[in-house]
Amino acid sequence: MSTTPANEPSFRDSVDMMFNRAAGLMDLPPGMMEKIRVANSTYIVRFGVKLRGEIMTFTGYRSVHSEHAEPVKGGIRYAMNVNQNEVEALAALMTYKCALVEVPFGGSKGGLCIDPTAWDEDELERITRRFAYELIKRDLIHPAQNVPAPDMGTGAREMAWIADAYKRIKNDDINARACVTGKPRNLGGIAGRVEATGRGVQYALQEFFRHKDDVEKAGMTGTLDGKRVIVQGLGNVGYHAAKFLEEEDGCTIIGIIERDGALVNEGGINVESVKQHIAETGGVTGFTGAEHVANGALVLENDCDILIPAALESTINLGNAERIKANLIIEAANGPVTAGADEILRKRGCVIIPDMYANAGGVTVSYFEWVKNLSHIRFGRMQRRHQESANNLLVDEIEAMTGKNFSPGKRDKMLQGPDELSLVRSGLDDTMRIAYQNMAEVWHAREHEGVDLRTAAFLISIDRVAQSYKSLGL
Repeated sequence: MSTTPANEPSFRDSVDMMFNRAAGLMDLPPGMMEKIRVANSTYIVRFGVKLRGEIMTFTGYRSVHSEHAEPVKGGIRYAMNVNQNEVEALAALMTYKCALVEVPFGGSKGGLCIDPTAWDEDELERITRRFAYELIKRDLIHPAQNVPAPDMGTGAREMAWIADAYKRIKNDDINARACVTGKPRNLGGIAGRVEATGRGVQYALQEFFRHKDDVEKAGMTGTLDGKRVIVQGLGNVGYHAAKFLEEEDGCTIIGIIERDGALVNEGGINVESVKQHIAETGGVTGFTGAEHVANGALVLENDCDILIPAALESTINLGNAERIKANLIIEAANGPVTAGADEILRKRGCVIIPDMYANAGGVTVSYFEWVKNLSHIRFGRMQRRHQESANNLLVDEIEAMTGKNFSPGKRDKMLQGPDELSLVRSGLDDTMRIAYQNMAEVWHAREHEGVDLRTAAFLISIDRVAQSYKSLGL
């Protein structure tokens, strides 16, 4: 992977620079810009767990950026490079992201300095439960105040442990399951949550390609069909985004970048085959369906239509921005393009679909899961069969009036009532469409001021947060 140059602003500085660029175009009340920009609070905890015959000390964080809406929302990541600045920057992005897609949460983020691969499952469970306890007793995990979700290094398993830890401590809370999202289905999770962020990336691209003028700004024409795509990072987000684009939209995945190098094949790479190979071997090395490039970061610079950075922040930076050839970059990861690189790419004419919009699928479906947990009923349970009955009457009437019958396959599709997964996908698609349309409207109206999609997203988000604070009396 690429190395960030020494003169590159930090991830947190990049977020602040992008925020300041947008806020400078706004007429905010005195002090409001600073109130929105800074994190409200950050809790640092150091706790011990007895493991392997000794007491191991771990450092964890939970940052709350804005409580203009509650609960606050944001994932918990497990990684060795977790630090206060990173967590606060990610919490800020969560605030702006939720405001942009109109999810009624404030922004938060958590992290634990740990290599999850270095510990056995039972050890990781003990560490997670102790970390959860430290946060729960300070209401930094709570269905009405602070609701975590999975992030890098965590998943449904860790969320299940946290939810159980919360229930054991707060055993009188009827809404205990809503204390975290991204849980397994059998513990209150929701259909479609695992692939939600990758699905959101797909929906974002689909909506972008519905806007002919925007596609032309990126130097392209037509639809997603046949577009050449490079994806960096085949984790949960990158895998699902690439898989859906390949299988459902006709994109050709010509490059996949992973930790141990990259795969390149102009004729196309089968995403599912690569995923299976990684599961079996731990990397892309040895995959026979494409050329292996040892220095995977170089493939970021290959010619393509769409580049999807779906791994870590600062992947595209001052050190490689001049050599990036993609016409369109969609930020599936948080902060993969630094502020300096963003400026270089914009001047070159590259269109960037920003992270605060592109990867909002996860928090959107987390919102649906939270609502499901609070309502104590799965989506579709009460209306599905009623809708099927209504559809059946309509189809029967059409067939009687026309004297012709629908084919069995089409009839079944028309009769089918919405289940939870179809409702989740519908809600996510609607969210991504409306958010893009709002951004595009601002982009087009203020392009003469240097406003791009990212700045448009910030303008919308900052204004919505500011309006909330004003309504609260600030």
